[in-house]
Amino acid sequence: MTSASGTPATEGQAPHTAIIWTGAYTPDGGGRAEGIGALRANGDGSLEWLGTAVEAQSPSFVAVHPTLPVVYAVAEQRRMVQAYRHVGGHTLEPMGTPWPAGEATCHVAVDPQGRFVTATCWGDGQVLLYELDADGGITERFPASPSVDPHAAHSPDERRQSRAHTSLTLQDGRVMTTDLGHDTLRIWTYKPGTGLVADHEVALPFGSGPRHLAQHSSGNVFVVSEYSIEVFVVRPEAGTFELVFRGPATLGGARDGDSAAEICLGPGGTFAYAGVRGSNRISVLEVGSDGSELLPVQDVYSGGDWPRHHLVQGPWLHVAHERSDNVATFALDPGTGLPGPVVHNVKTPSPTALVPNG
Repeated sequence: MTSASGTPATEGQAPHTAIIWTGAYTPDGGGRAEGIGALRANGDGSLEWLGTAVEAQSPSFVAVHPTLPVVYAVAEQRRMVQAYRHVGGHTLEPMGTPWPAGEATCHVAVDPQGRFVTATCWGDGQVLLYELDADGGITERFPASPSVDPHAAHSPDERRQSRAHTSLTLQDGRVMTTDLGHDTLRIWTYKPGTGLVADHEVALPFGSGPRHLAQHSSGNVFVVSEYSIEVFVVRPEAGTFELVFRGPATLGGARDGDSAAEICLGPGGTFAYAGVRGSNRISVLEVGSDGSELLPVQDVYSGGDWPRHHLVQGPWLHVAHERSDNVATFALDPGTGLPGPVVHNVKTPSPTALVPNG
């Protein structure tokens, strides 16, 4: 196999795995970054700011090809998706031309088999699939069918805007996307040459605003809701996901001005971590009932202002703060799952995503 940079690549490997790419906002999105950033993850859990990997316009979310040195990023304000080659060190370069996306394209993800990239658009609700070639380059673009609000009867005098926010390739190969505006989870099947074909959807409570997802080893999917500051669990039953749990995302409850952002799993899948902007908290949730419950254990200060995204790497929790320009690192207690005090803090301009390179 030959990589997109023209050098041999080994199946299942990506070079420079100590690098974490940072999504960010540039001035066109109200931020202070210059493009995609790069952090070096050291063995003691500390992060080192390496600088801007490539200039880009508000690459608020990035994703990494599973086997090739290729990174994908949105250009949120410019309505585009762009592929980049990893050419060595912490440097990226554009790979091909940008591809059109939708309004406020806020998330991008790569299929674990490297067949396609999905992008979701907060502004107009579009869900898009981009097929990839053997080098990781984008070759085709397919828009998915638009969302229909299952809660339309709740607001007959006002048509709610669909707001697709994130996508996740599931263990069985299907794709799940969230829609903040319509309070839905949509499940899709990938059909080569066609894109995403609607399979079924799960309606969550009106006004909840499902934002981000994580799949547990049980097959259940955990959802954090931006608006209602809750967590949900949906379980696959005979191929169809069903809502089996709803609970608060924090121990201390939602506060005025709060909006939940990210949810991720800790080592072993026994704890989950949800970020809440506004009150700037990370909530630790215990995973119960074989992955069918999420029970708040403790809320901790996130270590900065506006925790947009966070990442667990081994015993470390890294939290990206969009407004205070920093990534705070906590050591996780292996028994309780609880973060200790901030052990490292690195300045990073307007970080909005933390994505390991491999």
